[in-house]
Amino acid sequence: MIEMLNVSKGFEQFNAVENVNLSIHKGSIYGLIGSNGAGKTTVIKLLAGIYLQDKGSVVIDSEPVYENNAIKEKVFYIPDQPYFLSQYTTRQMATFYRAIYPCWNEERFLCLARWFKLDMKKKIHTFSKGWQRQAAFILALSAQPDILILDEPMDGLDPVARKKVKNLLIQDVAERGMTILISSHNLREIEDICDTIGILHQGKLIMQKDLDEMKSDIHKIQVAYKGEVPLQLDKQLEVLYREKRGSVLLYIVRGEEEEIKDKIRKTKPVLFDLLPLTLEEIFIYEMGDIGYAIKNLVVE
Repeated sequence: MIEMLNVSKGFEQFNAVENVNLSIHKGSIYGLIGSNGAGKTTVIKLLAGIYLQDKGSVVIDSEPVYENNAIKEKVFYIPDQPYFLSQYTTRQMATFYRAIYPCWNEERFLCLARWFKLDMKKKIHTFSKGWQRQAAFILALSAQPDILILDEPMDGLDPVARKKVKNLLIQDVAERGMTILISSHNLREIEDICDTIGILHQGKLIMQKDLDEMKSDIHKIQVAYKGEVPLQLDKQLEVLYREKRGSVLLYIVRGEEEEIKDKIRKTKPVLFDLLPLTLEEIFIYEMGDIGYAIKNLVVE
């Protein structure tokens, strides 16, 4: 169990995060999303034990993270720009991590290196961005951590490598109960793999929900009528967004699905469709609901 309780962290006169309460259960894949400068990287570095919070507590399995070697042996962090020791090969980095992580699996390391066709004798700094990230994943998964923290994890990976990495992550969650925290601007990637979502805005966690629950609370609908649109329609629905496309009205509404269907059917539309919402759309409308500026928005 990972927990942040009333956590605040500032730099000089700037508050990066403020009174954040976050919880991640064992075996969960948690997606942390937010606008630019929302504080995502600060939250990640607090959970990785790189930063010490100014206020509150950051704990893993009820133990503080900062300067706790026993906890850090269970955590592997891959930043948005993976770091490797200067002039080291992947083989040398493996030797380095083997001395740090007690659950290091040498057999798995060799197997993954062959599967990804990685040159273990080549110095990592000479690799392309994508190959460096693949090397980081090979090392991380060979360390077999209880908790894997990822910042923009798929950046630079080609589609084949992305699929391999996703399959490996899901496999470790299923077989070992590994917990994963992912921060990314690519919401489609988050949606594919995460079961829980946290939304940060201006240093505050404004929402933390199961992804399925989040999708069940916001709906995209399109309706059309023979004549004028019934006046009671907008009043009866909790409308987050409304757009007219010819004779068809597009709505984003909040509420229970069956209740929304019942209210709309009573207005006797000639066309009524309930359409699937992506995580990206949910994020846009949640952020719009709290005043985040969204211009020229088009929903396909």
